[in-house]
Amino acid sequence: MRVIEYEKGIDLQRLEQLVVGWLEEQQQDWKKVLLLPPDITRSHSMAGPICDILYRHLSPTCQVDLMPALGTHMAMEDEELRAMFGQNIPLDRFIVHNWQKDCVTLGKVPGEFVREVSEGLLDFEIEVQVNHRLIDGGYDKIISVGQVVPHEVVGMANYSKNIFVGCGGESMISGTHFLGAVYGMERMMGRDRTPVRKVFDYAQEHFLSDVPLTFMLTVIGQYEGEDALNALFIGSGREPFEEAVKVSQKLNLNFVKEPLKKVVVYMEPEEFRTTWVGNKSIYRTRMAIADGGELIVLAPGVRQFGESEGVDRLIGKYGYTGRDNILAAVNRGEDIASNLSVAAHIVHGSPDGRFNVTYAVRHLTKDQVESIGFTYGDYDEYAKRYDPEKLKDGFNTLPDGEEIYYISNPALGLWALEENFK
Repeated sequence: MRVIEYEKGIDLQRLEQLVVGWLEEQQQDWKKVLLLPPDITRSHSMAGPICDILYRHLSPTCQVDLMPALGTHMAMEDEELRAMFGQNIPLDRFIVHNWQKDCVTLGKVPGEFVREVSEGLLDFEIEVQVNHRLIDGGYDKIISVGQVVPHEVVGMANYSKNIFVGCGGESMISGTHFLGAVYGMERMMGRDRTPVRKVFDYAQEHFLSDVPLTFMLTVIGQYEGEDALNALFIGSGREPFEEAVKVSQKLNLNFVKEPLKKVVVYMEPEEFRTTWVGNKSIYRTRMAIADGGELIVLAPGVRQFGESEGVDRLIGKYGYTGRDNILAAVNRGEDIASNLSVAAHIVHGSPDGRFNVTYAVRHLTKDQVESIGFTYGDYDEYAKRYDPEKLKDGFNTLPDGEEIYYISNPALGLWALEENFK
């Protein structure tokens, strides 16, 4: 199913008609269904309302479970589940994916394939690991729900990434993240057939053909300054994803004519509680920021570095100290060499001296922020000058004449010089 409605987008009533219409077309006799939505860090995906619709219409006749595709993120708290998915789904229907304990290995992506897609930069095999429930859970249908949008690791988010990373294990997560970091995110963001996506395609073709998977893919744009569901694609093959990519490239790629000297980004506190996810502010803007420019990250909810104790410790130890420094540590066999997803994250989040990053926070100290290579800012002080309630997306001129470029949610797109996207 392919539905595109630009302008105001697809409202909740129309969304329910579309999802229920698809269910009726299936003529299903499902007894057990698993839904795989993203977590709270992607609450703008519309996956919450879609899962609510699916649950209400399926639960009277079959068992419906939901397993948020956490990847390495921390488990969602009850209030977050309610905020994202509403009140209709009982909390005991939610399953927590544990990427370190819950996965089974289905096979391997050969080292020669990784060498080929990485253009000779890497040569190691990647174990294909997914949560065992996808394989042995006895589900008649598994529905993966999420947003297609430019992404720093894979190029365009969702589709099989929701399975192999969101519901994946250590080898797949670390191997593909490191592949993306070494290949270079600027070469991949906003594109489909990247080296990482090719690894996912290989794994899907060779190891998931018997899994009853359907993908519900959304594309989110904006209408009059508000998020709008502009497209919905439903299907089991690659074609719905490719169609969603085309729409996202039209709606979510934001080109600027000249390099931006000062960018201010707001990170909603309910979604962004760590630099691990808060650094989307860096990933999604770096292709637009001028050499010697400044990025100010308004991050009132950020309170730690990593989503787990071990990741937090590694980020605190190495900091966002640049691509060359981290790759050298990996090559020396230091502890980060056994945590390649963290190594990749640090590479992605390091401005490499090209521009300055100021983190304006409430819950981290000056010493903590500076210890990881960023400039400290007091959130309340910065928010007085750069007030998220008053700024509009795009260029703003402040009363004293300072010109900034403001982004209210960097997770919704990619900002770049058009010449850097060729």
